[in-house]
Amino acid sequence: MLSACYTGARTIDVRATRTPPPGPEEVQIRVAYTGICGTDLHIFHGAMDGRVTRPAVIGHEMSGTIAQVGADVTGRHVGEPVTVMPLAWDGDCPACRAGHEHICQNLDFVGIDSPGALQTHWNVRADLLVSLPSGLPLQHAALVEPVAVAVHDVRRSRLTAGDKAVVFGGGPIGVLISVVARHTGAEVLLVEPDPARRATAGALGFPTADPAAVDLVQQVDQWTDRAGADVVFEVSGAPKAVLAATGVARVRGTVVVVAIHPQPRKVDLQRVFWRELRLVGARVYQRADFERAVELLAGDVIPADGIISRVTPLTEVASAFTALESGEAMKVLVDCGGDVR
Repeated sequence: MLSACYTGARTIDVRATRTPPPGPEEVQIRVAYTGICGTDLHIFHGAMDGRVTRPAVIGHEMSGTIAQVGADVTGRHVGEPVTVMPLAWDGDCPACRAGHEHICQNLDFVGIDSPGALQTHWNVRADLLVSLPSGLPLQHAALVEPVAVAVHDVRRSRLTAGDKAVVFGGGPIGVLISVVARHTGAEVLLVEPDPARRATAGALGFPTADPAAVDLVQQVDQWTDRAGADVVFEVSGAPKAVLAATGVARVRGTVVVVAIHPQPRKVDLQRVFWRELRLVGARVYQRADFERAVELLAGDVIPADGIISRVTPLTEVASAFTALESGEAMKVLVDCGGDVR
């Protein structure tokens, strides 16, 4: 089989490797597509070398079909289309015992902390599989994981039909949150400084704002009849957006922190106090979010073709990373060769 191995900053080698059989409680997946996300890009840049054991096969957004089934696995069959919820928890830490396994204090994020999907064949624990409907294209199904992120974020926000939501950040997760929020019945304003990303969001039917060109507080006041947004999603990771997020939220509104901030940020706590804002963190997802993401993709709620910018062969995987870091692509998929349906 072929594997794309991260070996050091900005270096990924595609290698021919032996294909071991799946273990007793594993299945072997013939990987069709693997998506590249911002976390993968951080790994590519060398920013996570303290966590990632090299050489590392990364990648956690994927789709494929079962190629082999381990001896102790039941209820799975060869040829079944699947994706993987890439979270393995210990079941024993305080978070797990409290029912929050998805944010286990000793979480193994598969594809980061252990081998991932940038390979033609992948042995995975059978309990991590999520079934896919037969009619869902595998290329679209590679978006299940990021859609699950968006589903979880919107669920954490307690957004309801008729609400007005502001989304800071027009990358893939920001756009997907906007889609899920709109499908929930909310009105959405997407804030993004990059004109290409604003154009993508606009083509999907979202009103957008350039924070460098408008008075955002004034614009949101006009949009909400001076009430402010019911929910604000901070997805950009930009320090200015963190400060702006509390400034556009209504009294007792909710600010959801989605972006991974590498260092502490300034937060307007006076505004949090004065308007009794609810500040919420939203990290990864639960199985219900994955299953809902599959439903949304199968129901054509998610505009997959408008989000997938490029599909790159596994043998040219390095170009997928450079396309993503250049800002020329929204979502890049790597074709791992398993789309044979």
